[in-house]
Amino acid sequence: MRSTPTPVAVIGPTAGGKSDLALDLAERLGGEIVNIDAMQQYRGMDIGTAKLPVAERRGIPHHQLDVLDVTEVATVARYQEAARADVDHLLAAGRVPVIVGGSMMYIQGLLDDWQFPATDPAVRERYESMLAEVGVGQMHQVLAAVDPAAAATILDTDARRIVRALEVVELTGAPFAASQPRIGEPRWGTIILALDRDTGELDERIRRRTRLMFDAGLVDEVAALCDLGLRAGRTASQAIGYKQVLAALDGEYDLAQAEELTFIGTRRYVRRQRSWFRRDHRAIWLDAGEPGLLDRALRAVEQQAP
Repeated sequence: MRSTPTPVAVIGPTAGGKSDLALDLAERLGGEIVNIDAMQQYRGMDIGTAKLPVAERRGIPHHQLDVLDVTEVATVARYQEAARADVDHLLAAGRVPVIVGGSMMYIQGLLDDWQFPATDPAVRERYESMLAEVGVGQMHQVLAAVDPAAAATILDTDARRIVRALEVVELTGAPFAASQPRIGEPRWGTIILALDRDTGELDERIRRRTRLMFDAGLVDEVAALCDLGLRAGRTASQAIGYKQVLAALDGEYDLAQAEELTFIGTRRYVRRQRSWFRRDHRAIWLDAGEPGLLDRALRAVEQQAP
């Protein structure tokens, strides 16, 4: 009787080399890729998300790529339902799901027990109207007054999460943290591999990748997506790189500044990713800068497999 495969998740900070390792693992284990990068869900957002071109995917099927238009809102709840169905389908077919990406809340939404609180359009609209009137900084202060713990973990520039936290607190009467996922045994017994590199090396990789994105036509990509409604997309328009290019197209600063701010924004995001992932005791950490990464990853998978 054929045993059910065990999924493998490859997580870690941006620009660490997750995609290459995931492809190598999929080839060796007989698997398919399940994307867990929030912005790679968007059709047409290719250069700025470092989405692998089809020709570089080695013929390996990829799931949860190019499933949203830029005008649609990306949510953890939608992803959770769709990606869990993908994983279940692959397991039933005897294929190894190789889950790859660095979107922190999406990873927990997929692998952990996370039941999402209900939403109320009227309450959400009230807070969004307040946001438009007073700005994100003031809204963060409002959150700090009603839920200091939530304010301490949500950036004062993250308007969408601030509004959601305020909505949840009002609707549930409980702190926002009460609705967050509980870390326990990962769903499906998933083996979690986390990649990292020396900070200086990773910063250099981020700078080089940012430069390549602008050289490869990120500005033209953003301009073309504007014709498809990018500016109206509440989540797509806030993606690192896209937000900065949109501001440059609007004359807020020049393209050189947009590139530098993209690098700075990515580096800041990487610091958050590291902090978040380091709290997960289930992760097996691998130094992507050391030789023999695939062999080390395969040994870790073999040791953890049931």
